[in-house]
Amino acid sequence: WFFLVPSIPTTLGNFLLPLMIGARDLAFPKLNLMSWYVFLAGAALTVLALLMGGIDTGWTFYTPFSTIYSNSMVTIAALGIFVVGFSSIATGVNFIATVHLLRAPGMTWFRMPLFVWAMYATSLVMVLATPVLSTSMLLLIAERFFGMPIFDARLGGDPILFQHLFWFYSHPAVYIMVLPAMGVVSEVITVGARRTIFGYAFMVYAMLAIAGVGFFVWGHHMFVSGQSPYASIVFSFMSFVVAVPSAIKVFNWTATLYRGQITFAAPMIYALGFVGLFTIGGLTGLMLASIPIDVHVTDTYFVVAHFHYIMVGGSVSAFFAGLHYWWPKITGRMYPEGWARFAAILLFFGFNFTFFPQFIMGYMGMPRRYAHYPSEFQIYHVLSSSGAMILAVAYLLPLGYLAWSIRYGPHASKNPWGATGLEWRTDSPPPKENFKTIPVVDNDPYQYHPKGHGPQHGEALHRGQGETAA
Repeated sequence: WFFLVPSIPTTLGNFLLPLMIGARDLAFPKLNLMSWYVFLAGAALTVLALLMGGIDTGWTFYTPFSTIYSNSMVTIAALGIFVVGFSSIATGVNFIATVHLLRAPGMTWFRMPLFVWAMYATSLVMVLATPVLSTSMLLLIAERFFGMPIFDARLGGDPILFQHLFWFYSHPAVYIMVLPAMGVVSEVITVGARRTIFGYAFMVYAMLAIAGVGFFVWGHHMFVSGQSPYASIVFSFMSFVVAVPSAIKVFNWTATLYRGQITFAAPMIYALGFVGLFTIGGLTGLMLASIPIDVHVTDTYFVVAHFHYIMVGGSVSAFFAGLHYWWPKITGRMYPEGWARFAAILLFFGFNFTFFPQFIMGYMGMPRRYAHYPSEFQIYHVLSSSGAMILAVAYLLPLGYLAWSIRYGPHASKNPWGATGLEWRTDSPPPKENFKTIPVVDNDPYQYHPKGHGPQHGEALHRGQGETAA
């Protein structure tokens, strides 16, 4: 939660959003700085709870575990999460105001890069959903401290109410993590294929649909919790509906690649890995949207695998794709391309070795959070543990060669990828206010060639460290 939610929006997003719309900074720079300090304060409180003994309720804080039976540091951890909520809301408000007010001359709504649309949709979700989580944490603290009968069934409260409040935020939070990843992958695939993104308008509406419909599917986490069976049917239907815009994006990425001049630079390999892993995660999500299957695999490793294919296989792959793609712009240096490609391929295979066996043993009945299991599950656990070691190496490699590149990497040009976005029109790294003069936008995004073949106006595509293709 402290990594995936802020990883792309508050790192790449803070850096890139003003650059990509031709602005000198975010709309409220001081609010942006304040949100950083608030995030640190809330995170420090939560880490303090871990250092003081941790919590024994599970990460969901389900009542009555967290209100009646727990003597652990639930209150401090909940207070930390409550504080961090203000950071998310401030960031969301800042991004929304920036997109509305600071776009460069000529940048209409449908000339914005898809990464900017992703940040905009994500900000809407953060602003609308985060107060619900913060409120539920506040109610939890009130019941623990003052004995208010909110969730305690013995006093007339409703423990299921907490689950509704928690998942009303926590499922849209999935899209806080995934929508930015979709924006990154859209940017990387179009430059990696040297083609205008297929169905730009559909991609935009799909992002907004994911953000909107995502608020109506939280109940699929509660099929076995005792909620109304009629509500379960509605949530099951809406869970299938939200898969439609996600599928549109996968089909459009695939169509963008069709007949493209594809180059397998490291960002592109990470992006293609995202598409593959996210597709598997999405298809297994449809299985979990089906009530009979969900009842069968609830609280098994099948759910663990599905969650990680979306969150880690998807969002982390996209984070690395964006980090490598914009690294020359951030630092002004190029990294060793061979090592980066190796790490990207290793991550894809290591991830599948880690989590695909969990689909199999989860469907066979292996419950999550159990340390002991029948011997027939041994081979799957061994495979999963071995894959985790490979995955660890794939995560550590970029730490090494990216750190090396800051000092020893070749200097990057303004536009080493031959991309079309505004961020590539300024120096690498950018000056203090991004642009010496505010750029003027006079064409649609991703115009690589009128017919979709090759770079526009005969420009060269730089692959890695100086290797070019006409």
